[in-house]
Amino acid sequence: MVDPGLLVELIRRRLDEFYRRRIHSLANLKLKKVLKRKNPYLYKARGTQSANEIIEGILNDHLSSSDEGMFGDAFFEPLALDMARLIGGTVSPSEGVDIAIETESTYKAIAVKSGPNIFSASQAKKQNQEFMGLRSRLTKLKKDFDAVLGHAYGTKKTPAGDKKIYRSSSGQAFWEELTGDAEFYLRIIRLMNDADIAQHRAEYEIEYDKAVNRYLAEFIPEFCNDDGSIAWDKLLEYNSGKTIGKAITAKAAKTVNPKKARPGLG
Repeated sequence: MVDPGLLVELIRRRLDEFYRRRIHSLANLKLKKVLKRKNPYLYKARGTQSANEIIEGILNDHLSSSDEGMFGDAFFEPLALDMARLIGGTVSPSEGVDIAIETESTYKAIAVKSGPNIFSASQAKKQNQEFMGLRSRLTKLKKDFDAVLGHAYGTKKTPAGDKKIYRSSSGQAFWEELTGDAEFYLRIIRLMNDADIAQHRAEYEIEYDKAVNRYLAEFIPEFCNDDGSIAWDKLLEYNSGKTIGKAITAKAAKTVNPKKARPGLG
């Protein structure tokens, strides 16, 4: 069993990194780039009247879509690698594989993912190809090859087959297989310190409010009318108008040499 004091420290570090990345993501979000991907018609259909509602909707959509992957990258995957090091596993032995655990008869290759619903069909195909590539390179070892797609939470469990050489292991089963501790998945959440999280959340909310202010200061002059209402035509023109063609035309006009364009002058 992992020393409780060490596990507390490892979890604290991983939470620190998760919140560091969340704040960094806020600071680097480009409002106009996001507006290009949004649906102005839907905002209008919902009866949106407030610039603040649009801005907070953009931020919340961005965070909800990025937090899952960010938490996996900053918390779950590093924690799994920490555990692998403690049991003598090899970290990142190949592309697409995070952990390898080798015994006299078996080579276990593990790819760690946050949850069971993160793969598209193309991603699953690529993961299978990466496992197959590693297996082919290890043929000379003459060991059983056990490929595992490990999910940090959930209950998904699927066997390997003819078309997919890896099996899936999730939640309690995954962490127990990695650490030998049936209660490890519970220990993770129990050792997330509430005081540390509260401090991180307070710091994050300050940065969130700053971001809202920055984006409002950018949005209102360009996409609001003088009376404060949303300038829907301007917003839609920016989002869906033929701006690329206009920009190219404007740029070309500026770079034309008047003498060459009108050789009779000068």
